[in-house]
Amino acid sequence: MGPDDLSALWVTLRLAMISTLLLLMVGIPLAWWLARSKSRIRTLVETLIALPLVLPPTVLGFYLLIALSPSGFIGGFWQAMGGKGLAFTFTGLVIGSVLYSMPFVVQPLQNAFAAIDRRTLEAAATLRASPLNCFFTVVLPLARPGLITASTLGFAHTLGEFGVVLMIGGNIPGETQVLSIAIYDHVESLAYGQAHLLSAGLLLFSFLILYLVYRMNGTHFLHREQR
Repeated sequence: MGPDDLSALWVTLRLAMISTLLLLMVGIPLAWWLARSKSRIRTLVETLIALPLVLPPTVLGFYLLIALSPSGFIGGFWQAMGGKGLAFTFTGLVIGSVLYSMPFVVQPLQNAFAAIDRRTLEAAATLRASPLNCFFTVVLPLARPGLITASTLGFAHTLGEFGVVLMIGGNIPGETQVLSIAIYDHVESLAYGQAHLLSAGLLLFSFLILYLVYRMNGTHFLHREQR
């Protein structure tokens, strides 16, 4: 593995960690609202969140590139506030990754929150637990399998992104070049040995992280049944 591949690995891991943290910060309250709300706009919000599941990544990446450009509504506003350009930067990659991976985090969390019995929350309220205290001491522990699944899927999905990150960030070594783009470059240059090394590493990592998720969630459910 050469210096460029190590640089791509570091960019990928940094992108996945930052994106996953932001996804959880946004996804947890959003999923809680979707699981409990009866608002008329709930279906619209769910549709917008799930859109990346069916939309081609290049289409999403193209419109995000336009939005993040200096003349776009996001990029233009950002620069007007004194910020630097967002297109073809690591910050732009983070924005694209968060939007593209949103359904992989929100949907498991929403399902986990929806499965919590309202009577459990009512019992906590009768014990004078505040809504915030109830959320952190009752809801989140009960939703642990969903949290694990959401965190893992968000992280793993970011690792394998290609179309969106290529459209938004291009292919700048050390800045926006991630592992998936590095693999594509190796294949284009007929360096199949290096492409195989990176691909096999991602395949093994993806398998192990999913195995651990199913293992931990299975153990969690087993312990709950034994109580």
